[in-house]
Amino acid sequence: MDIKGQCWTDEESDGENESEQFLYGIQGSCAADLYRHPQLDADIEAVKDIYTDSAVSVREYGTIDDVDIDLQINIGFLDEEVATAWKVIRTEPIILRLRFSLSQYLDGPEPSVEVFQPSNKEGFSLGLQLKKILSTFTSQQWKHLSNEFLKAQQEKRHSWFKAGGTIKKFRAGLSIFSPIPKSPSFPLIQDTVLKGKLSVPELRVTRLMNRSISCTMKNPKGELFSYPPSSQAGGHCKNIPTLEYGFLVQIMKYSEQRIPTLNEYCVVCDEQHVFQNGSMLKPAVCTRELCVFSFYTLGVMSGAAEEVATGAEVVDLLVAMCRAALESPRKSIIFEPYPSVVDPNDPKTLAFNPKVISTTTKKNYERLQKALDSVMSIREMTQGSYLEIKKQMDKLDPLAHPLLQWIISSNRSHIVKLPLSRQLKFMHTSHQFLLLSSPPAKEARFRTAKKLYGSTFAFHGSHIENWHSVLRNGLVNASYTKLQLHGAAYGKGIYLSPISSISFGYSGMGKGQHRMPTKDELVQRYNRMNTIPQNASCQQSRPIQSRFLQSRNLNCIALCEVITSKDLQKHGNIWVCPVSDHVCTRFFFVYEDGQVGDANINTQEPKVQKEIMRVIGTQIYSS
Repeated sequence: MDIKGQCWTDEESDGENESEQFLYGIQGSCAADLYRHPQLDADIEAVKDIYTDSAVSVREYGTIDDVDIDLQINIGFLDEEVATAWKVIRTEPIILRLRFSLSQYLDGPEPSVEVFQPSNKEGFSLGLQLKKILSTFTSQQWKHLSNEFLKAQQEKRHSWFKAGGTIKKFRAGLSIFSPIPKSPSFPLIQDTVLKGKLSVPELRVTRLMNRSISCTMKNPKGELFSYPPSSQAGGHCKNIPTLEYGFLVQIMKYSEQRIPTLNEYCVVCDEQHVFQNGSMLKPAVCTRELCVFSFYTLGVMSGAAEEVATGAEVVDLLVAMCRAALESPRKSIIFEPYPSVVDPNDPKTLAFNPKVISTTTKKNYERLQKALDSVMSIREMTQGSYLEIKKQMDKLDPLAHPLLQWIISSNRSHIVKLPLSRQLKFMHTSHQFLLLSSPPAKEARFRTAKKLYGSTFAFHGSHIENWHSVLRNGLVNASYTKLQLHGAAYGKGIYLSPISSISFGYSGMGKGQHRMPTKDELVQRYNRMNTIPQNASCQQSRPIQSRFLQSRNLNCIALCEVITSKDLQKHGNIWVCPVSDHVCTRFFFVYEDGQVGDANINTQEPKVQKEIMRVIGTQIYSS
C-alpha cells in the first residue's frame, strides 16, 4: 500500500484496519526524524478554534520533510442553482491542499496548491479557476511571509486577551477576523420596512451575504474592537484578510471571499469583467485579447466534445440562436458579443475579432456565416466519433470547429434540456429548457424582494434572433435604446404577460416584422387567438417532435418569475417591469414551423400555477 496515498489527521487513529495502523506507525516514526514547526502547529490549532476540528487534516512525509495540509472550504452558502450551474456539489466542501516544508513551514519553499472535491472528479472547472487564484495569492504572500513575522502578528493578537479571558470557538459562518467590506454585489439590507417584515435568519440571501458583514467584538475588559474592511484596492473580494490568526486561516478566509464572486472575474486574468450589463451566472473568459489567446490555444475548451455528448440539445439550440442573430438585418446591433476566435493557422492572430481597429479589420459577418454553415448538425455529431466529426469540419472550414467552441463557451447562462417528467405539459412542445441567467448577487436581491412583495409568473416573448445576446448579456430593459425592437407603447421596462398568446405575438416579431403593434392590434390578436379550438383531437394531431430542432423557422417564449411590487405596471394583460432585478428567467420553450402552444394559457390560473410549482420546485428551489 502506498504510504503517500493515505490521509491521516494529527490525532491518533481509531481505525480497525491493522495495515492502516501499521502504516501510521511508520509515518509517525519517520516524522520523529524531523520536528513539525511550532508555528505550523499554532496555525492548525487556529483553524480548529475558528472553524471545527474536522476543518483541517494533516498528512506528514517526515523522511522528505513535507507535510500536506487539507483545508475544508464550506460552500453550503451557495444556492443550489448556482452550484448546479458551476458544476460543484454544495453539500461537500472544497478541499484546498497545501504542501509545506514540515520543519521550516513559512521559511521553506513556497507551497504547492491543489483544489478539488473528492466526489467531483470530472468537470470541476471551477477548481482550475480557484487554484489559479489561490496560487497567485500564495505567491504574493510568500514574498514577505516568515515564521518570525507571523509570530509577531499573533503575539500582538494575544496581547488583546488577558489571562482571565478566552477566545470562543467561532465557526466558519462568522467572519469577525477577516470580514469582506460591504459589497454592492451583496448589499446589506437598509430598508426599515424590510427589516420590520423579515427576520434576518430567514433570508436565504444571508448565505451569500454572511461573509460581507463587518463585525465588532468585546475583549474581557468590555472594550469594543471593530475590524474594518481593508482599504486595499482591487475589488472587495480581493482584500487581504488579516494574518493575526495564521496563514492557514488567512487563505481559508480569502477562499471564502472569492468563491461567491468567481463569475464576476475572468477565468484567465482574474480581472473584473467589463461586460456592458454586468456579471452573469457562469464564470467566463473576458474579451481581452491575451485572455482569449490563452483560453483557446491552451486547450481549456477541450470539453466541447463532452458538451455535445451530454447536452447536445442545448448546443443545437445555441447554434440555432447564433444563426438567427447572424442572419438578421439587425445583426450589427443584436449579434453581441461578436466572436473572439483564434486563427488555427496562425495562433497569434484572431480570425474573428470583436474590436474594430480600422476599416480593414471590420467585423466580417460574411466569413462568420460561411464558418457557421460548415458547422455540422449536432444530430450528425452524436452519431459518430467526435474527433472524426471535427476532422470533417476542419476540411470544410478550419474556422467551423473554433466557432462552435466559442458558441458553447461564451454562453454565460445555465440552460439544460428538461426531461419529459419535468416538462410543463400545457406548453405542448418537447423543446423545453430550464434557463437561469441571473448571477448570485441578482438572485439574492430577487429573493429578498420576493420575501417582501411576493412573486408570480409571466411570459416574455422575444424573437429567437435576440436570445443569442440574452444568454450572454442577460434580460435587460432595452426601452429607448438601440436594442429596442418592440417599441414602448406602455412605457419603459421589460414587457411580460400572463397570457401566452400575447407573448407569442412578440416572439414572432423578427425579420421583416420590426413594427410594434398598437394597443388595438394587440387586443384584436388576443381575441382572434382565443377563438382557436383547443380540443383534444387538435392536440392529438400534432406530430411527435424530434429530439433536435428540424426547422430554422423557430418561435420561442420564456417563462419568467416577476416580483409583484408596486413597480410592476399592469395594463390589462400587458405588464411592464421597469426594474430588471425584479425579473428572472426560469424556463424557455421553442416551437417549430409556426406551431405554438395553447393560445390561452394564463399563468394566474390556479391549475397552471400548481403545474409550474410542481416543476419549478425541484428544478430551482431544491436546496
